Amino acid sequence: MRNQEIKELKGKKVTVIGLSRSGQAAARLLQEAGANLFGSDIDFPPGIEDLQGIDIETGGHTERAIEEAELIVLSPGVPLSLPLLQQARKRGIEILSEVEVAWWFAKAPIWGVTGSNGKSTTASLLGYILRSSGREVEVAGNIGRPLSGVVKGISDKGIIVAEISSFQLDTVRDFSPQLAILLNITPDHLDRYPSFRRYAQSKRRIFAHQGKEDLAILNRDDTLVSSLIKKLRATVITYSMQEGIRSKVGVEEGWVVNRLSSSLERMISLEEIPLPGPHNLSNYLAAVAACLAWGMKKEEITPHLATFKGLEHRLEVVDIIGGVKFVNDSKGTNVDATRYALLSFPPPLFLIAGGRDKGSDFTGLGKLIKERVKGVILLGECKEKLATNWKGLAPITKVETLPQAIRVAYKLAKPGETVLLSPACASYDMFTDFEERGRVFKEEVKKLRREV
Repeated sequence: MRNQEIKELKGKKVTVIGLSRSGQAAARLLQEAGANLFGSDIDFPPGIEDLQGIDIETGGHTERAIEEAELIVLSPGVPLSLPLLQQARKRGIEILSEVEVAWWFAKAPIWGVTGSNGKSTTASLLGYILRSSGREVEVAGNIGRPLSGVVKGISDKGIIVAEISSFQLDTVRDFSPQLAILLNITPDHLDRYPSFRRYAQSKRRIFAHQGKEDLAILNRDDTLVSSLIKKLRATVITYSMQEGIRSKVGVEEGWVVNRLSSSLERMISLEEIPLPGPHNLSNYLAAVAACLAWGMKKEEITPHLATFKGLEHRLEVVDIIGGVKFVNDSKGTNVDATRYALLSFPPPLFLIAGGRDKGSDFTGLGKLIKERVKGVILLGECKEKLATNWKGLAPITKVETLPQAIRVAYKLAKPGETVLLSPACASYDMFTDFEERGRVFKEEVKKLRREV
C-alpha cells in the first residue's frame, strides 16, 4: 500500500504548509518522489533558501497554497484551525502529517513514542540502548530531526525511534508503528485543543492502525493509558512503578524486574538509574519494556541503562555557585513536567517559572509549591496568572527577564539550596523555543559565576 502511495506522488500537486525543519525535510522527500510542489510559510525560516525547484510563498498563507493542491502536507507547528486549512477541507483536499508521508518511505521498522511528558528522554534512551548494543538506529520525529529526513537513509535491518507529538498524530491516516509507546496523558496544549478529551484522543491515535503482530507498550500507572489495555488490537505489554502491580516490567525490592521471561529477571537496581525523579524511573521502565518486547536479551540492555546521561534542558544540573545548585529544566513546558521537576530535587527550591500559557490549570502545583518551594520568581506573559494561582503559597518575585530572574534567585538562595528553571509554560513569548530559553539560562549562570 505504501509503495502505491509513493507511486501516486509522481506529478501530484502537493502543498507543504509550514517550512521549518519538518516541512523542508518533507518537501525534499516529496520532490525526490516526483511531486509537483508548492510551499507556504508565514515567516522565512532558516534553510528555506536551499529548497530549489519549489514554488514558495513566505510572509503568510494565501489562496495560492490550496487553489490547485491535490494534497496538503502539514508541519506540526501549523494549527488545524488555520482558516486556509478549513477552506481546504471544505474543498475535499486531504491534509496529512509529515509523519504520515515519511512513514510511506520507511524501510526500517518504526518505534513510535508519545505521551504528554518524557517522550524525548525515552526516545533518546531507546536510541542509546539500541546503538550501544550494536544496532543500526536513528532517533527522529518531534525531537529535532524530522522523520522525513532519516527514513531513506536507514536499512530494513535498522530501527527508527520516532518521538511523535499529538499535533503530528492529528493528521495521520494509516501511520502504524510496529512498536508504539504511550507514556502518559495529562493536560497540555489546551490552547490548541477544544478540550482535554480531544487532546487525549489525539494521543491514542498512535495505536489506531496497529494489528495483532504489532506491539503496544502501556503505562499501567496512568489511568487513561491503562484504560486502553483491553481495547487495542496490538499485543500489549505493560509496565508499572508500583510494587505489587502485576505488570510485565515493574519494580520489586529496589530493582527493575522483567516478568516477560519464564522466571523473574532483575534488570537494574533503582540506585543505579542515573536520572533523578520518579518520572525518569517510569521512562526507564518504558524503554526496558520496549526492548524486551522486541526480543532483546538482558545482556543487550542492562549494561547501557546506567551510562545514559540524559538530555540537555531536562533536569540538567548546570553549576553549583556558592553552594547553590542551578538546574535547567527548560523542557518543563507544562504543569506535569514542572511537578516532576519539583519532586526530583530535595527542598528548599527556588522556582523560576512563566512564559506563554497553553491553557493550563496551575493550581495543581499548589501543594508542591507550598511544601517544597522557598521562593518563586515569575516572568513572561503568564506571570500574573501564576502569581494569582500561587498567592500565599511561597514568596513571589516578578521580573522582566531570565537573566534578572537568575540573579534574584541567587541572592535569595543559601548554600545547599537549588534554583530550578522549570517554567510550566511555553517559551514563545520571549524565546524561539525551549532550547533557546535553556541556552540563555546556562549562559547567564556562567556569567553569574564570573561575576561572583
